[in-house]
Amino acid sequence: MTGPTTAMEWPDGKRFAFTIFDDPDAQSTEVGREIYAFLADLGFRTTKGVWPLGRSIPGADEYDEGGDCSDPAYLAWVKELQESGFEIGWHNATAHTSKRDRTLEGLERFRGLFGHDPYTMANHYNANEGIYFGEARLSGVRRALYNIATKGANRGRYRGEREGDPLFWGDLCRDRIGYVRNFVFPETNTLALCPEMPYSDPDRPYVNAWYASSEGDKRPSFVNRISETRQDQLEEEGGACVMYTHFGHGFYEDGTINPRFRTLMERLARKGGWFVPVHELLDFLRERRGGIHTLTGSERRRLERRWLTHKLRFGTA
Repeated sequence: MTGPTTAMEWPDGKRFAFTIFDDPDAQSTEVGREIYAFLADLGFRTTKGVWPLGRSIPGADEYDEGGDCSDPAYLAWVKELQESGFEIGWHNATAHTSKRDRTLEGLERFRGLFGHDPYTMANHYNANEGIYFGEARLSGVRRALYNIATKGANRGRYRGEREGDPLFWGDLCRDRIGYVRNFVFPETNTLALCPEMPYSDPDRPYVNAWYASSEGDKRPSFVNRISETRQDQLEEEGGACVMYTHFGHGFYEDGTINPRFRTLMERLARKGGWFVPVHELLDFLRERRGGIHTLTGSERRRLERRWLTHKLRFGTA
C-alpha cells in the first residue's frame, strides 16, 4: 500500500472534491427539505446523518429537537433523499444515550429502512455510547491536557468501546460500520490536514476506518470555511473538503435560506468540483491508495495535537 498523499487526480477531470456530513441535531423536516432541495438543485450529493429510533427517555427531546425516523413524514423525506443520491449516515441510535440492546435495535432498524448497514457515522455528543469519543480521542499527555481544559467534564463519559460496560457496542461498530468521523479541523482542505484518511488506528481497534472533517458546526463557521478565498484555495490545491455541520443551526431562518450561505454554495457549485457523499469520497481515496492506511504513532500524535489546539480554542466537536 502506498503512503498518504494529498496529490490526487479526481474523477471526471474534477480539480477538487467537496462533501458534507450533516448531523441531525435541531433540524426539523421543514428546514431539512429546504436545505436539501437547494443542495440537490446545485448538483451536490452529500451525507445526511439520522437517528433511526425515536426518543425513549421522557423529556429527551429537550436535548435535541431534530427529527428522527420514528416520524413517518421525516422518514419518507429521508428515503426520498436516499433515492435521489444522498447518503444516509448513522448518528447513533437516537438523540440520547442508548445501551447496547438499544444500539443493536437502531442498527437493525437502519438496515431495514435503508437496505444496508451504515457506510459512515459521526458520534452524537449527547449519546454516552460514543465510540472512542471525548477524552478517548487522545493519548498520553494530550488526554491529560484535554481533561484539565474541560475540567474533567467528559472524563469517563463516553464508553462505547469499553468491554463489559452496558453501553459497549464496539464489536457492532467494527462489524457493521465502515467509516467513523474523528478529528475536526479549522481548515477547508481536510485532506491536507489529514492526508492519511481513511485510516485505521491500532490503538482503537473497534473502528474499521476513521475520517477527519473541516469545522462548519453552525452557519457562521460553515460560511467562513467556504469563503471565496478558501474556495479558490481548495481548487488550486486540488484538495478535498469533508465538512462537518448541523444544517439545523442557522442555515434556514424566517422562511428563507441564509443569503450568504446561498451565494457561496452557488459559487462553489459553478466550480464544478467532485460532489459525492462522504463514503464515496472515502472509498475513492481507499481504492487509490490500495487500502486503508494504518496510522503510525507519530501521525497520531500530529493529528491529536492539531485537533486539541482547535478544540481548546473553539470548543467544537
